[in-house]
Amino acid sequence: MPNHPTFAPLDRRTQLNDARRDRDRQSAKKVDVVVIGGGITGVGVALDAAARGLDVVLLEKHDLAFGTSRWSSKLAHGGLRYLAQGQLGVALESSRERSVLATQVAPHLIAPLPQVVPDFDEDRRTARLAMAGFRAGNVLRAAAGTPRSVLPAPRRVTAETALQLVPGLRQTGLRGAAVGWECQLIDDARLVIAIARTAAGYGAKILLGAEAAAVDTDSGEVIVRDHRHGDTFTISAGTIVNAAGVWAGEFDQDLSLEPSLGTHVVMPTALVGAGRGSLTVPVPGHTSRFVFALPQPEGVSYVGITDRPSPDGIVDVPMPPEEDVEWILDILSGALQQPVNATDSLGAFAGLRPLVADPTGGHSADLSRKQLLRRNGRMLSIVGGKLTTYRQMAQDVVDEISHHPCPTATLPLVGASNGATDAQIPDVLRRCYGSEAAAVWQAGRDSSDDTVDPTVAARLQFGRDFEGAVNPTDLLERRTRLGLLPVPAAVSSYAQQLCSADN
Repeated sequence: MPNHPTFAPLDRRTQLNDARRDRDRQSAKKVDVVVIGGGITGVGVALDAAARGLDVVLLEKHDLAFGTSRWSSKLAHGGLRYLAQGQLGVALESSRERSVLATQVAPHLIAPLPQVVPDFDEDRRTARLAMAGFRAGNVLRAAAGTPRSVLPAPRRVTAETALQLVPGLRQTGLRGAAVGWECQLIDDARLVIAIARTAAGYGAKILLGAEAAAVDTDSGEVIVRDHRHGDTFTISAGTIVNAAGVWAGEFDQDLSLEPSLGTHVVMPTALVGAGRGSLTVPVPGHTSRFVFALPQPEGVSYVGITDRPSPDGIVDVPMPPEEDVEWILDILSGALQQPVNATDSLGAFAGLRPLVADPTGGHSADLSRKQLLRRNGRMLSIVGGKLTTYRQMAQDVVDEISHHPCPTATLPLVGASNGATDAQIPDVLRRCYGSEAAAVWQAGRDSSDDTVDPTVAARLQFGRDFEGAVNPTDLLERRTRLGLLPVPAAVSSYAQQLCSADN
């Protein structure tokens, strides 16, 4: 086993750019592992394998976090819903992996978030059930070893305190609220990128814009179509890992997947009642499904989520159906002082969950989130699971091909720390980059012009120089998420300027 390196801020070993990609492609002839897919599962496998000393190439047709991994609810959650469905093993695994993320792997990308379930006169049962669930979740928290400093104890609060947490709550009939705590991700795409850079630091070759055009599960040969250079080349691998998410069936036709569509609505936080807490409203007729408004630092909230079969099948960028947006906001409005509708929204997004199909034909919302690991010759396919449990999924895969122990439960990602301490560094940089924030901020101030906020300039430049972005869409949609809201012309122009320059 190799010695595990310690990565300094902006360590060149973790850098993803065109020059690094060209070098990696030239050396990607015969390797131990080829990973297909640059989402959370694929980068997790690449990191685990590289950290165990294996020679790894990751192939991603588009960009890091291009698919499902950037469309989550931005929660590292403890599986309380699965406990309510009787899936104890899934719930325990979720709680354990949440603790690993929050305390060891990426504490800089995690923040505690109170979940507020209002107690109204007309429905006292909902808050009581929620409180019972929160207490059960607290048992899982303790079993996973998550400290109280990360997730405080659940409690019942008065109406006054509930309104302090969620100012927009309907006050008529409000008696109080049940409050539990969950771990909120600063951003799901940032987690994917941090894992990919850490994997690169351990020697993994991260080839973006490189499509696995054909695989031979007997010989281990992968024909790669390089969209950057417009040619093809072949890699010979001891093991091929199919971590392509909802597209995994393209490489293993015996996989039976049932993509589930999850829609979120982007709303002004002031309109949906959120404040310091997440307003959590039960879906009528269900005891384990909720609509929630998740406040973000930029004054918006992500409100979701649906869970139903995809009406358009498997597509690169799913479109949120209008009826889903209306359904979400209608349920949420029942708990608000001022109801909202689709005209109040700033936008919406949707993602596809790669769920393993139920042979009995059950509803997608009831399908297990347990992952499936399947071997076909030299190819291992890993599907299902959840963002929170990506590390365990990766460990399960690499355990099949390596006798070395898995190190990733105590392996911090790049930037993992309590963040920068300089008070002059903008909060958004502290949250997104942790111990690298000061270096990111300095680089942005040195290069920005007067037309773009230096914080935005710093993030865009870092995305180009260190995170593998090659076009404005990469920068705005996945490195910064600025694309979730209307992008000022000056910012779009600056992103284009960066991508036109040599890096």
